[in-house]
Amino acid sequence: MRAALLAVTASAVLLAPAPVAAATGAAAATTVRCPRVPAPAVSRPPRPSPPPAVPEQRVVGGAGLATSGLVVPAGVGAPPAVTATSWLVADLDTGQVLGGCGPHEYGTPASVQKLLLAATMLPRLDPKQTVTVTAADMDIEPGSSAVGLVEGGRYSIETVWLGLLLNSGNEAANLLARLGGGADGAAGGVRAMNEQAHRLGALQTHAVTPSGLDGRGQFTSAYDLALIARACFAEPNFRRYALTEQAQIPAQPAQRTKGFQIQNENQLIYRYPGALGGKTGFTDLARHTYVGAAQRDGRRLVVTLLGAEPAPMRGWEQGAALLDWGFTLPRDAAVGRLVGPGELTATPSATPSELAEPRGQRPAAASGPVRSGSAWSWSVTALSGVGVLLLLGGLLWRRRRRLP
Repeated sequence: MRAALLAVTASAVLLAPAPVAAATGAAAATTVRCPRVPAPAVSRPPRPSPPPAVPEQRVVGGAGLATSGLVVPAGVGAPPAVTATSWLVADLDTGQVLGGCGPHEYGTPASVQKLLLAATMLPRLDPKQTVTVTAADMDIEPGSSAVGLVEGGRYSIETVWLGLLLNSGNEAANLLARLGGGADGAAGGVRAMNEQAHRLGALQTHAVTPSGLDGRGQFTSAYDLALIARACFAEPNFRRYALTEQAQIPAQPAQRTKGFQIQNENQLIYRYPGALGGKTGFTDLARHTYVGAAQRDGRRLVVTLLGAEPAPMRGWEQGAALLDWGFTLPRDAAVGRLVGPGELTATPSATPSELAEPRGQRPAAASGPVRSGSAWSWSVTALSGVGVLLLLGGLLWRRRRRLP
């Protein structure tokens, strides 16, 4: 499915024969369709209307990412055809975006939203602390995924994390959001998730539920998911949990329940050499969503995808195919970059376009805020202001000495 070369935008080639004008980015470009596998017809509820597009948010990471179509580096092979409506492949360490399909298009997250919960609460909660499950924690949608915690049961926070990440437990998500939400409980936890998304630069992400169960106004994007996944993989405990194949949920004698074992539902860790883990997701509304990461030859790549159908390839298999493609690309190939944590909020004097443009071959580091040129300019401005104040003070002192 190699397509004709149609346009070059920000060092990226847009592939496929769809001459639809793009209205976003620094300059108009030809939007081209992503390679797609025809998905079988399924009955599904209508997708919610996404928020209005914000041009400044669509160019975060580079102007070439502001497309609803395909963006890949010039001269590389076409990526594999998948059913996902949007996806992105990036380097976890350098932050280089290797390619994507509609990377800034709004999508519904399903359970990959639990990664935002993890990025928010892992630094806040002591994994060795023992906590008690409440009735409010057990308030989840009937038939939705649950790990099997029981009301009144006492579990270590680490056990709860394993239940969240291995079995996508929605009651575990409620519990963790409540614990990290302070006096406002789970509502405070969701608010903290949205604050964390903003700090990470995931400006198109809005959480309504901690678990990813569908909620009105809940959206994310493939680009935002890569930012969130990068924050997760910077946490040692997350890396350990994500690769855990099985865990034991302890018995609760007071509730007369036996202990049982759970297995990791992410097939990537069993079937993909070098897998680092990730997260699966599904709701009728969101369809299949997926985040996965792997390492090969000293490189760590992450893939994110939204709106996929499970045939002819399941979500993790589509992710694996895109990872394979990403590992074939040269190490300096990029169409944009992942912004660093705090970068978009730490430089108030910078314009959105300045924050969006790639910095040559020096993308954001894997953790910590990026020390951008704008931040340096801010510091110089502050020092200049101090100098002006000292000069004015000296003039006033001289004037006072001349008064009788």
